[in-house]
Amino acid sequence: MSDDATRERAERALIQARLLAADAPKRDADRAGPGTEQAKSEAAGMNPETARVEQAEPQRRRVEVERVSGKGMLFIADPHLADTPPGQRLPGYREQILGKVRACLEHARDADLVPVFLGDLFNWPRENSNTLLVELIALFAPQRPFVLVGNHDKYQARYTSDVSLAVLAAAGVSRLMAEPGPQFLLETPEAKVLVGATPDGYRIPSLFTPAPDGPESEADVVVWLTHHNIQFPDFPDKAHRIKEIEGVDWVVNGHIHRPQATIRVGGTAWANPGNITRLAYVRRLKERVPAASIWTPGREDLDYWPVPYLPFEEVFPDLGFPPETSEASNERRSKFLEGLERLNWRRTREGLGLKQFLETNLNPELPEAGLVWELYEEVTRGDQ
Repeated sequence: MSDDATRERAERALIQARLLAADAPKRDADRAGPGTEQAKSEAAGMNPETARVEQAEPQRRRVEVERVSGKGMLFIADPHLADTPPGQRLPGYREQILGKVRACLEHARDADLVPVFLGDLFNWPRENSNTLLVELIALFAPQRPFVLVGNHDKYQARYTSDVSLAVLAAAGVSRLMAEPGPQFLLETPEAKVLVGATPDGYRIPSLFTPAPDGPESEADVVVWLTHHNIQFPDFPDKAHRIKEIEGVDWVVNGHIHRPQATIRVGGTAWANPGNITRLAYVRRLKERVPAASIWTPGREDLDYWPVPYLPFEEVFPDLGFPPETSEASNERRSKFLEGLERLNWRRTREGLGLKQFLETNLNPELPEAGLVWELYEEVTRGDQ
């Protein structure tokens, strides 16, 4: 099929997907009767998304787990696609990141790997042009990659039908992982692998017990995908402690852009491959080679596959670097302040947006954590 024909089909799919996405709120409202969980949480004055975040563990959901085949998985972390360059990136960003995504999908096809995006496919949830969406529809259609919902993929901290990720799902070109739980069963020559996921905004399970019937019960290995702030060695102050998760053999995390060494605790290996896109203007990225990662059964660690990239000097301006010793603390501070600024979007009159932010970013083991929560209670009581 010619490029023009492929683009024409993608444009038609985009139009149909936008129509479906626009009609989704009405369909959701029609399905949500007065006895549903959503109606109950709204009647109680709660944000339904936050109500789901605070659900009891372990996470379970009854869905039909799709069967797929391949030799393993290609993890593509945090591309942050955008029409305009974010941060200090120079012009050409859109074409460069699309080139990385295209190369990853081609390599997955040639190596018989299932392509999996670990969240933050987009840098902004909604401000993406039809042209970008059409190109992604054309790229995704042949393989229909699995896509985990990240924090940048959501608007006002909620995954809704008007975000760009929903358009790709409505077009039928991606397999969205928007709810926590088992997602698909990967059948490889060596083993059957159950792949579960916890999207941004949900709790990572403390244990996993497969359903006694169906594909879950056939799994030899369980891999769990996350998009969270996890306490890898370079980030000891993150909110989620690394620990053994009973019933889970691997946790593979997006969200944290800096690659981290794989850590094993009990029977669970925790991996953080790092993102394929250099976003921060920091010295360490001058030497880093952006890469996707490959997981196959029986390997002790991920294998890295370098993606196409340009020299640092061609994608960032020459502005000089801050002192080396302050980079880590500045990054932690800027992320926290960025999150606080975004609370203007997320906060409800009950303070649930602030609560979710603190649960995600505040390490409960820090000495000052108790004081922060006391201040939270004082502020939210004052709002009522």
